[in-house]
Amino acid sequence: MKSKEVEVACAALMDPDDRILISQRGTEKYLGGLWEFPGGKLENNEHPKQALLREIKEELNITLCAECISKIDSTTYQYEDYSVKITLYLCRKWEGIPISNEGQILKWVTFQDLKQYLMPQANEALIEGLAEFI
Repeated sequence: MKSKEVEVACAALMDPDDRILISQRGTEKYLGGLWEFPGGKLENNEHPKQALLREIKEELNITLCAECISKIDSTTYQYEDYSVKITLYLCRKWEGIPISNEGQILKWVTFQDLKQYLMPQANEALIEGLAEFI
């Protein structure tokens, strides 16, 4: 039996001080308590960039500047019961102030401090790609 495949788009939102916004997964979720880049799953026939704009609006109540989004990298990771393809984008410009619409904890961290926060294994390759944009 083929494992379930999930596609996710997420953002490294970077403020003027070069800090990156991360959020903590709710403890009731799969991989609960780990930190991640904001974003979410693609819907049927949705492009990753479209999904990112939608998910960030739903999750953080901000509107990303669509022309200001740059793809950093994508990776596929096989967990025990499913595989996930994650595309990470960089965005330095948006409208509004990020707030947690879903109850997750938000934190602004420097790139150097990012590795102190335990993230899902699928994110590790993306963090390396992000280093080139800092």
